[in-house]
Amino acid sequence: MACPRSRRPLPPVILLLLLPLLLRAASLGLLLSVGDPLITEGRLMNSCIQARRKCQANPACNAAYHHHLDSCTYSIKTSSTSKEPAECLEAAKQLRNSSLMGCSCHRRMKNQATCLDIYWTIHTARSLGDYELDVSPYEDTVTSKPWKMNLSKLNMLKPDVEGKPRLDSDLCLKFAMLCTLNDKCDRLRKAYGQACSGPHCQRHACLKQLRAFFEKAAEPLAQALLLCPCAPQDRGCGERRRNTIAPTCALPPVVPNCLELRRTCLSNSLCRSRLADFQTHCHPTDVLRTCATEQARCLRAYMGLIGTVMTPNFVSSTNTSVALSCTCRGSGNLQEECQRQEGAFSHNPCLMEAIAAKMRFHSQLFFQDLTDSTFSVMEHQNKNPSLRPQPWVPSLFSCTLILSLFLKFW
Repeated sequence: MACPRSRRPLPPVILLLLLPLLLRAASLGLLLSVGDPLITEGRLMNSCIQARRKCQANPACNAAYHHHLDSCTYSIKTSSTSKEPAECLEAAKQLRNSSLMGCSCHRRMKNQATCLDIYWTIHTARSLGDYELDVSPYEDTVTSKPWKMNLSKLNMLKPDVEGKPRLDSDLCLKFAMLCTLNDKCDRLRKAYGQACSGPHCQRHACLKQLRAFFEKAAEPLAQALLLCPCAPQDRGCGERRRNTIAPTCALPPVVPNCLELRRTCLSNSLCRSRLADFQTHCHPTDVLRTCATEQARCLRAYMGLIGTVMTPNFVSSTNTSVALSCTCRGSGNLQEECQRQEGAFSHNPCLMEAIAAKMRFHSQLFFQDLTDSTFSVMEHQNKNPSLRPQPWVPSLFSCTLILSLFLKFW
């Protein structure tokens, strides 16, 4: 009986040539299959919860932390600026070299409230209500795994009239349908819709469910629902966009003064954190209107304010201008400061450009030929050149085919 011919192993030089191609294609395949990432405490570089745990394990740090907690409590409501006691200064000096000073939190992490309480306990000076909250308590992370929409479902909703896109289509309705097709997005949207509906809605419950939606729903779906593009003459589409956050319940029934709204926000650690994050990432840094960070971070910070007392919204159904639900009437000698707070939303070039760019992207996403699934990660790859597929890199299928042919005929 003839023994079957054994295949010779591939020469090392061929394996070395194929290995980078296979790894590159595999990484690209992974990019295209990424879903909704779950943020956990362990994924943060130095969460305040972890930092406090380390501090408590060190007797000197633990004593300083409790001294700081007892002696450095400022009254946020009265904006007390009395001289710091000696115990507070000494405790702050000892904590300056600990991991607590560089700790941060994440908007999608578990135990977020606890993390933020620790952060503002350590950074008490930033709890006083100063306007320039220029340091965000949130870790400025950039995930290497992009979010991904289900383009096959989006393709089913794409309007088609003789092969041409209908420019008068209500894209806000289409993206709302896309959310409905996603179980998690649909469940979270129904939850805040129920909490925010009815003539006697409970605003506190409504805001809580709104925060849950924008924290837990997949970011591209939440952004598409909130920042959907509408034709200027399409009032129905614009009104649907403006009503995304259920403003009749989410916004205050009586329009408050903007400075009073800010004071209310600063008295709450979560709202103060979201406001600090917004001012960090959506604030022009100079007279040339240079934005501090990229547009994606600004939009994420803007959406983070939805569900707090500082919830912004579109002002009408005919344009994309946004504003806080407050007024500067009756501000007295604080009129200029009040207008600055109001203008941080209504006249913010960084925010306006970020919203306009995202709406253009959503319009392009919907009307493009969506047969190429790599379109779902195109925007992320443009922000991260290292993730862009190079022209000479074959697909995972191509690499598999090449390897199969080598194995067959070698």
